[in-house]
Amino acid sequence: MEHPVKTAKTRVIFRISPARGSRQQARTEATRKKLLTAAERIFARTGYEAARLEDIAAAAGYTRGAFYANFDSKEDIFFALLEAWINEKILSLTSLLTQLGSREARVSALRQHYLEMAYDRRMVLLSLEYKLFAVRHPEAHARIRARQERLKECGADILKLVSGPRSHVRISNRAAATALGGLSHSLLLERLVHPGSVTDKEIRILLGLFFDALIAA
Repeated sequence: MEHPVKTAKTRVIFRISPARGSRQQARTEATRKKLLTAAERIFARTGYEAARLEDIAAAAGYTRGAFYANFDSKEDIFFALLEAWINEKILSLTSLLTQLGSREARVSALRQHYLEMAYDRRMVLLSLEYKLFAVRHPEAHARIRARQERLKECGADILKLVSGPRSHVRISNRAAATALGGLSHSLLLERLVHPGSVTDKEIRILLGLFFDALIAA
């Protein structure tokens, strides 16, 4: 009489090795970075309202599927871009100024930073898009304000590192940082719309005078 042979069931567990997981994470981060870079170009070129997901994905070399694997919507990547931009600005400015020992060196570096802002076309256009988005979409205004609040507070903290006593001007560091950024952006926008209205040299002189009046003095 033959007896059935009982065989033990083998449970196979697949585990992703740390090396494989790291490679997958690196690929995901690289894809996300390419999509953000493409979105930055598209938003600055065509604006948020006219931008299409297909254009962003194609500019990055991917499909809609790859886009949705990393972001939920156009608004989602828009806010992710704002977050990345704010983090980059905060890190670069604080890193630059904390490495400089004297107040004079910090003032000179920050002055140069605001002068360069007036020539960063993409940054100015993106900043304008965020402001227009906040005005046109009141329901999302709080989300933008919360993120930009960090940038404004950082600007105020940075001015504390460089500004001397300003008894002649009764404004806060926060207001001064807002005004400096606003003037830099406005001058570039004017130049983009009316190239002959202000020259490069005049922009540098105007920004320098304004900066010196608020900070260096």
